[in-house]
Amino acid sequence: MTPSFGIMTAPMNVDYQDILRVWREADDIVEIEHAWLFDHLMPIGGDPLGPAYEGWSLLAAMAAQSRRLRLGLLVSSNRFRPPAMLAKIAATVDVVSGGRLDFGIGAGSRPSHPLARREYDGHGLPYHDFTHSVDALAEACTVIRRLWTSPEPFDFNGEYVQLTGAFGNPKPIQRPHPPIVIGGRSSALLRVVAEHADVWNIPGGNLPDAVSRSALLDRYCTEIGRDPAAITRSIHLPVDYERPADTRAAISEAVSAGFGHVVLGLPAPYPAKAARWVTDELITPATG
Repeated sequence: MTPSFGIMTAPMNVDYQDILRVWREADDIVEIEHAWLFDHLMPIGGDPLGPAYEGWSLLAAMAAQSRRLRLGLLVSSNRFRPPAMLAKIAATVDVVSGGRLDFGIGAGSRPSHPLARREYDGHGLPYHDFTHSVDALAEACTVIRRLWTSPEPFDFNGEYVQLTGAFGNPKPIQRPHPPIVIGGRSSALLRVVAEHADVWNIPGGNLPDAVSRSALLDRYCTEIGRDPAAITRSIHLPVDYERPADTRAAISEAVSAGFGHVVLGLPAPYPAKAARWVTDELITPATG
């Protein structure tokens, strides 16, 4: 298995121009195949009152100012936007990018993360329990896919989503639709992954847990008659600029465990030539 590598620049407590600088540099480095932002409305680390850019708006800007990188949010919160609106936003970004969107989506942050919870209260967004959010995610994936592919308007009367005369135009450039990347680790969410995802992403830091979650996903796929190999296994690994050997070791272990899609999280402030450093210090040694 030849792994693919990407970078993630969390758009919090950092300037827009710094993110743009890293993405532009990465866009010229073929070893970096994809680039990601996250979807939070307030910082979840560092200064809690610092800047946090809206993910889809910033992703559209990055799409317009890059030419090669695949790009996405790791991952968009299904709690933030109605699914039909999210389908429209994502289709727009796919068109702007020329068909380079990887559509990341998840159930939304857990209540156990207080810095994530406050952004719902601070923006007047409803915050349901996790069971509700996972079930709503499954409906959202169904609706979004239909809006991207249906040639005619349709009605949808679900438990969480109700639409009348729903229709998506423009369609995404990618056919049949952009790859669906679902992030998370809970057992309930993995059942949604098994049914809907092309890529499954999990945060790194506990590889044995990630491996066991991957095995559970295999089982859920088998139960519904889907080939587990149809879902790419993705892992987000934080980068330590001062200890690259530790990051290299984490990459090697993750790839050996079957995670062939690696997202390297770059902490801010970004050093000069950050993308080149990532390539020379982390990606090239892992693939050489």
